[in-house]
Amino acid sequence: MTHTNPETETSLDTPLTLGGRALRSRLIVGTGKYRDYPTMQQALDASGAEVITVAVRRERLIDEQGHSLLDYIDTDRYTILPNTAGCFTAVDAVRVARLGRELLEQLDNPGREWVKLEVLGDRKTLLPDPQGTLEACRELVADGFQVLCYTSDDPIMAAKIRDAGATSVMPAGSPIGSGQGVLNPANIRIILEMLKDPESGGQPDYPVIVDAGVGTASDVTVAMELGSDGVLLNTGVAHAKEPVKMAHAMRHALEAGRLAYLAGRIPRKLYATASSPWEGTISHIPGE
Repeated sequence: MTHTNPETETSLDTPLTLGGRALRSRLIVGTGKYRDYPTMQQALDASGAEVITVAVRRERLIDEQGHSLLDYIDTDRYTILPNTAGCFTAVDAVRVARLGRELLEQLDNPGREWVKLEVLGDRKTLLPDPQGTLEACRELVADGFQVLCYTSDDPIMAAKIRDAGATSVMPAGSPIGSGQGVLNPANIRIILEMLKDPESGGQPDYPVIVDAGVGTASDVTVAMELGSDGVLLNTGVAHAKEPVKMAHAMRHALEAGRLAYLAGRIPRKLYATASSPWEGTISHIPGE
């Protein structure tokens, strides 16, 4: 399968600036839930992602056979985004973030000052705990982290996280791993307006990345057509019947959605609009 030529893509769009780094790919993919590391490795390559997430917990870095996740990741190619998946308190999330920084400092990876912050409210919904998220975000920002913050699709909470100093707000399309896609596009639009419209106190280039709930390629396209700056996903690829093919699909879906947003869709209308003008149509042929 052919990939988009980076030079052509750059001419159609500008890079995404995230944490001081310019990224051609607006897709961020996770490294968890794959059936094996070689499949993960191939899927990461197929996705075209430049940033990948890694859960910073000991049991995630070494599998039952003693293989290290990092043996299958080219740390010179990818910016590793440590995440605090599985943390249910601000204290735990801050601790895990600092462990991630120590690990990546040893690898000299540019993601060493980054963290994808998750503070979850419960194990059933895996929705964020608003109070714990905000508390951890403030502490990590004060500690020098570039915080990419997972949150709900609540616009007020998104604005508070932005004001707390988060590098990026990452509203959920739907619950983690649910595959339901973007359940509430209206709220995502409001978040984008509040965080990006200068008249609403926003910054036009502030990155808003839809995180969680993606099930298939069309979900990615929807998120990007809304005006999101990127998409973070994991389960939609890792648990697909053929993860590598799905990674290709997600890559192209994101590019299509982004370009469609930049191009500007036509307005929706109740009735048909002819593709050709009515004026000048032939109504009678002489001699007939």
